[in-house]
Amino acid sequence: MNFVMRRSYLGPVEAVILDWAGTTVDYGCLAPAAVFVEVFEQHDIHLTLSQARGPMGMFKKDHICTLLQLESVASQWQTVHDRLWTEADVEQLYQEFIPLQLNVITQYADPIPGVVETIGVLRARGLKIGSTTGYTRALMDLLAPAAQARGYAPDTIICADEVPAARPYPWMCYRNQIELNVYPGEVCVKIGDTVPDIEEGLNAGMWTIGVVQCGNEIGLSESEIAQLPAAELDARLKAGHKHLRYAGAHYTIDSLAEMPPLIDAINERLARGERP
Repeated sequence: MNFVMRRSYLGPVEAVILDWAGTTVDYGCLAPAAVFVEVFEQHDIHLTLSQARGPMGMFKKDHICTLLQLESVASQWQTVHDRLWTEADVEQLYQEFIPLQLNVITQYADPIPGVVETIGVLRARGLKIGSTTGYTRALMDLLAPAAQARGYAPDTIICADEVPAARPYPWMCYRNQIELNVYPGEVCVKIGDTVPDIEEGLNAGMWTIGVVQCGNEIGLSESEIAQLPAAELDARLKAGHKHLRYAGAHYTIDSLAEMPPLIDAINERLARGERP
């Protein structure tokens, strides 16, 4: 026999898997970026905010390791410490990062405008709401209750330190599928504001949506966004959309408020037998 049968899922989306900082809370993904700069500054290593944002979305220890691999950072480290950095240095920087992040994380728990309303729309349509994060469980034990008090609480929260490897690996997405009891991957839509978010969703076999204006791609607070000249904002938005689409996002949006119509578009594609 020269042919085999292939099953195709033709039903609708059943769940969305959301990132946290820069996607659902913390407009501009501000909480982690400033802390990375501060941690390195304590070791006389000067990071720009742009450099600090580069690996955003990764598990924070992996983020630190990636920063140390930057040529400018590695050369600074060798000059200041008269040696190359080591895994022990990664661990030390990570241990210094955690308490600093713990001290400020609840200050960035406000849901991004439109998030609470959008989640209400999705729940009314019967969708389950999962989440993944580059934060640890200790950080989320502070952030999640603060966000819930402000109106946002997903059904599941899977943290970077609760899986064998965090983004871009798909394990946090798989854990969400197990806890939400949804399968196959194409019934889920992974949404986030960084390249590792998109890669995580693609690696899990999910549809992916990149969030641009309120996230790491722009990296500004809502008030800072409002002060940008229209032409500059437009240029930065176009670059951000292009970057996340190049990473493989099936769709890109400025904020979560624009997402519900895309669920309809994905449902139409699923009904035609399409897969991510």
